[in-house]
Amino acid sequence: MSINFRTLDLNLLRVFDEVMAERSITRAAQNLSITQPAASNALRRLREALGDELVRRAGAGVEPTPRALALWPVVRDTLRQLEHSLAPASFDPATADNVFTLATADATAAELLPGMARRLASEAPGVTLHVVPLTTYDPRPLLAGEEVDLAVGHFPAVMADLTARVQAGEAMAFESHRLYVGRYGCLMRRGHPLARGRLTLDGYCAARHLLVSFSGRPWGFVDEALAAIGRQRRVAMTANQLFTAGRVVAGSDLLTVLPRHFADMAVLGDGLVVRDMPLELPAIHIDMLWHRRLHGAPGHDWLRRALAQSAGEALARLPGAAVEVAP
Repeated sequence: MSINFRTLDLNLLRVFDEVMAERSITRAAQNLSITQPAASNALRRLREALGDELVRRAGAGVEPTPRALALWPVVRDTLRQLEHSLAPASFDPATADNVFTLATADATAAELLPGMARRLASEAPGVTLHVVPLTTYDPRPLLAGEEVDLAVGHFPAVMADLTARVQAGEAMAFESHRLYVGRYGCLMRRGHPLARGRLTLDGYCAARHLLVSFSGRPWGFVDEALAAIGRQRRVAMTANQLFTAGRVVAGSDLLTVLPRHFADMAVLGDGLVVRDMPLELPAIHIDMLWHRRLHGAPGHDWLRRALAQSAGEALARLPGAAVEVAP
């Protein structure tokens, strides 16, 4: 069925978007400040225009058809882009009251949030920043679902996928900006037998290790790098936070691998030392990732700029840190 877009009422798409978000015609009508019969009538007209039922009754709400599920992301993104394009382009941080949600891991938050706290106090006292844990290696579903405004972290698989899509000429749903590049180091207590001199591969493999793992799986990128050269290590413990790993290592003979800039920045005590890794590991690329519907949205440019400035200031204070701040 062909659709005449010249005569299609965009208000029908607004009703469809709200119904899909709420899975309820009644709640959608309330959110749009229209009557329930008006919302039902709008949905009927869109059904007729598209030749699909779109939603079916299910209990107290509605259940979308496969066509509706496929159509909704396109409709939602289009409506958001129109909203941002027609909204005032100016953003005055001094008077703004925006609420931003940032997803990041504890190590990255430790680097960025002190500077952001100062910026909020001095530049944007009415702006609120909510930080939520980043417990996934692919934050794109969080961004697409509008659960967060921005994700900051190490997303090698995501960045490789986005690069491949660009090279293939596909339309991009996400934007990114690299904040900095770092490398890993081996953290241990100062009195550890391996703390003196250069850390050798034999000494490293013979030691007992603590692995920082979100899932608790005792296998990570270090183990993959060791397996590639025919070596292995003994992971005796896993932890899900870098701060926790630092505290455990400080009171034991376990070794752990952390970003060097985090180890230098975090207050982990004078009883810890960082040694160069005895094998090649991939660099740590810390990127900001956001959905393109927010590109140019009032305040979002300011948020990204403030985070980039906070990262640069924090890392510049590190003496001899193995990190490169991206331009």
